[in-house]
Amino acid sequence: MFGLWSCPQYLFNVMTLVAKIVDSELTVTCQSPLRNHVYSDLYTSHKRQPGPKAVIIFLQLDRKYTPQNKSSCIYFFILQMIPKAFIFSLTIVAISATCDREISRPVEWTGGNFEWPNPATKSIYKTSGRFIQKNAIATRAQIYKDDVIIALPRYKAGVPATLAKLSLKHKGCEATLTPFPCWSTQEEGNCNALQSVVDIVADSNEILWVLDVGVVNTLETPIRRCPPKVIAVSLRTGKLVKTLDLSGLVAQASRLQYIAVEYAPDGRPYAYVSDAATRSILVFDVAGNRGYRVVLPKAVVGNGKRDVLYIALIQKGCGNNFIVFTYLSSPKVFSIRTDYLRAGCTAGRIIDSGTKDGKIIILGTDLGTAIFFRYEGKPEVYRWDATTPLAPGLPVLVYKSKKCYLSTQALPDLKRERMRILESNFPDFIQNTVGCGASQRITLLGGCVNPKSTLPT
Repeated sequence: MFGLWSCPQYLFNVMTLVAKIVDSELTVTCQSPLRNHVYSDLYTSHKRQPGPKAVIIFLQLDRKYTPQNKSSCIYFFILQMIPKAFIFSLTIVAISATCDREISRPVEWTGGNFEWPNPATKSIYKTSGRFIQKNAIATRAQIYKDDVIIALPRYKAGVPATLAKLSLKHKGCEATLTPFPCWSTQEEGNCNALQSVVDIVADSNEILWVLDVGVVNTLETPIRRCPPKVIAVSLRTGKLVKTLDLSGLVAQASRLQYIAVEYAPDGRPYAYVSDAATRSILVFDVAGNRGYRVVLPKAVVGNGKRDVLYIALIQKGCGNNFIVFTYLSSPKVFSIRTDYLRAGCTAGRIIDSGTKDGKIIILGTDLGTAIFFRYEGKPEVYRWDATTPLAPGLPVLVYKSKKCYLSTQALPDLKRERMRILESNFPDFIQNTVGCGASQRITLLGGCVNPKSTLPT
């Protein structure tokens, strides 16, 4: 096993290479630990000339790309030819690497830069006050193949779509937003449509789970349009798969904030939703169409009056999944096994997962055991391996937002096996000092996603 230099801004990607000379032809195979890909068909072959000599072979990491479009990192190696039919490992010398523009280029846009069916529709929305470009901002996102699905909570009036998508391969200076699944699902006041999406998560079956709190204009004059719900949408077809009615699980003061989804060992999907105001995690058995509220101990609460309850699903393998949770103002991080949550049993089951040295905002996971977070008001993003209790100095700095930007989510890009960051000038948006609209972007974060993930690419 040898270290292979990945693109300079990324961490090491470890691969095993074996060279073999059979019938005077040299072939190279590579086994990557990332999702168990075998790239044996991607390497050039070289006819062996009499006598030992040095040859140069280039490695292309993805069959979909060619050196001409530079859409993969390309590596060159020097190796010494040796006798026929002898199998040997290679020490790799990275001579050059040209990184894919598609991978490294940030995706940027301003406000609600929507693609409209026609100019007349846009004009009607603007005239009626249903579209105010500067009032839209993306706070959560998920990547599916070459698309990014984004949540645009209706914090203010004039947000025409609360769930949209954009392309990582967009042309031009700014990406354009297209309502997802379509315009008709975005109608404010229609309880069969989406009202205000605050969080989303994609699962391994190409289903997007959408948390809709039903309350709009939350930064101005909050209006409850509809009961809270979770909808499941097929990422392949855009069709509605399931609607989970949460109205029977919430109180008048409830503040639903984050969602996590997993499949139990028997294949049944479960959704977990944080309710900061009632000190609860809502658990919904999707197949059984029933839910219940698991109340957390008072010890987990901080001292904030309108606090935030962050949750993150970590997967430790062998079916041992955990929900890691913490209140923004709490000095501690806690976790609980999801099978205990599914059984509605928390007494004596909650684990102290460490101490915080400040208020942290959980941004996401690598679909394994790594949790990404930042400190309140700070641009630096840290990675914490949640198999080890959190302690000061333990997390690793992996990213820093540029001036005036703060990250709101770390999200996996499975197709490219990288982590990305969604960031914006959110504080300016809150203070209504964004001019034409908030500056938003999705850019790369150093590191890879969990190799055992089964999410679609």
